[in-house]
Amino acid sequence: MNDRMTTGAKLARLRREAGYTQEQLAELLDVSRQSISKWESDTAYPETEKLIRLGELYGCSMDYLLREEVTDPSSASPSHWQSRPRRMQDWSFEWKSQRTVRGIPLVHIHFGIGRTAKGIFAVGLAAKGVCAVGIFSMGLLSFGVFSLGLLALGAFSLGGLSAGALAIGLLAFGGIALGIVACGGVAVGCFAAGGVAIGKYLAVGDHAFGEIALGISHMSAKRFGVAPFHGEHLARASAMLEQTVPWWLAWAKRLVQIFL
Repeated sequence: MNDRMTTGAKLARLRREAGYTQEQLAELLDVSRQSISKWESDTAYPETEKLIRLGELYGCSMDYLLREEVTDPSSASPSHWQSRPRRMQDWSFEWKSQRTVRGIPLVHIHFGIGRTAKGIFAVGLAAKGVCAVGIFSMGLLSFGVFSLGLLALGAFSLGGLSAGALAIGLLAFGGIALGIVACGGVAVGCFAAGGVAIGKYLAVGDHAFGEIALGISHMSAKRFGVAPFHGEHLARASAMLEQTVPWWLAWAKRLVQIFL
């Protein structure tokens, strides 16, 4: 840099060389994008703490940032390693598709501590979208360690149709399943099937507890129960559901009756 440059011009150039957008730099410094814009247009100046952080981030001296006559950042342009975040929490990777749907990227991939991917298809440590994939994911279709969605699949999942080690939903399938209709190692719901099944209206499993209980080893029933049960008991249990299940659970009853 041979010409005199203002602090704002230097900050803008260093940011571009480091490969940051104003939004990304604002996240790193915990300020607004408007603040970055004001610094780079010389309408405002960073606080001392932010200047020190910028110097560390870009690998340049305070003299270079503050004095127009100093044209050398630190004897050379920021090296490749200097222009990258030095702390793991500062690292991030982001890619957005140019195609958008009502202003939302069709695909948004964003990895980094404290970063959230937001798009129709979103992928990241945290992701929100129609289809979301991440450690923390939320969407109509959600896949992750912790997932929330209409269809949620993950170690811990919550949704309309939920599957995982711990699954909670209208229809839940998992090691531990809680739902209107629940199937799992331990299943709890209005209708439950599993190793240990606890169902308000129907429970089917090795150990079954419910108004209607069909158990292999053990059962406890208020209305009808057998242990061990056989195929003919399923038809009787299905018929008895007509007398016990309220109207608002008719959809779940019909679904269960299909498999009985």
